[in-house]
Amino acid sequence: MALELRRSGKAWLFVTPVLITLAVVVGYPVFRALYMSFQKDPGLDPATGMFVEGGSAGVSNYTHWLLQQCQAAGETVSCPTGNLGSQFWLAIGVTLFFTVITVTLEATLGLGMAMVMGKTFKGRALLRAAVLVPWAIPTAVTARLWEFMFQYDGVVNRVFGTHILWTSEAWPARFAVIAADVWKTTPFMALLLLAGLQVIPADVYEAAKVDGASAWQRFTQITLPLLKPALLVAVLFRTMDGLRLYDLPAIMTLGNPSTRPISALVVEQVRQGPNSAAALSTITFLLIFAVAFLLVKVLGANAVRTQEEQREAH
Repeated sequence: MALELRRSGKAWLFVTPVLITLAVVVGYPVFRALYMSFQKDPGLDPATGMFVEGGSAGVSNYTHWLLQQCQAAGETVSCPTGNLGSQFWLAIGVTLFFTVITVTLEATLGLGMAMVMGKTFKGRALLRAAVLVPWAIPTAVTARLWEFMFQYDGVVNRVFGTHILWTSEAWPARFAVIAADVWKTTPFMALLLLAGLQVIPADVYEAAKVDGASAWQRFTQITLPLLKPALLVAVLFRTMDGLRLYDLPAIMTLGNPSTRPISALVVEQVRQGPNSAAALSTITFLLIFAVAFLLVKVLGANAVRTQEEQREAH
């Protein structure tokens, strides 16, 4: 029937409403943001002191973010930490640091949790429900909870006997945000990987045991190769979430610049200049798109080749 619809051209009757909806909901905001990114923000003209509505800005909104606004004084060159360029690259570094560390930890811990939940034992349903509790808690509640734990007189300092300003100092604040994010989102990773484990036939493991394969050999030769597609999907989803991270560090560390991701910088810039924020949003979109493209093309291609090789082997 689908072939008949394509041949008669009637398939477009069913697809057109969806395309129109996507064009309105997705296309218009994207093109509007792109247009705004090339416009000046309204404000006072430094040359005349008069209020101006804006006008064409060319690529200056982009260069303000991408290029360091350094000042030369004799033989020394200084880049003030308050300019837009330094704020952008610091936010990019923080975002990528959070994403790489949290996704790596969550994939490792989530795989272990999924393998435990995939086994048959008494109370397995209760364990699965308990594991999902951190993921079900709203992010704002999670941020406040961990903020209380990481206060100077909080649980963490009392347990370890330390006197660290976890939410104020640069690196302690970053590790605190990572701990909170891993605690909250690892169950989501475990749930996706558990779904992948459920489709692996038990007969494969039984045949491997008969052949004398050890537990480690079964894990590396059976579990990981067959789980790779699900693992790649989970890593892709979590990477996209990590690059869009905003609310957890914003609430937990109260806008500490050392934990400010690129999304928080966009929100702050919206209050100062919507057109400049549109340029920053466009850069953020291109960054996320590039990372997603690399993950799909590089890691996804390897997964496809692995499945094809397995089919040829059988």
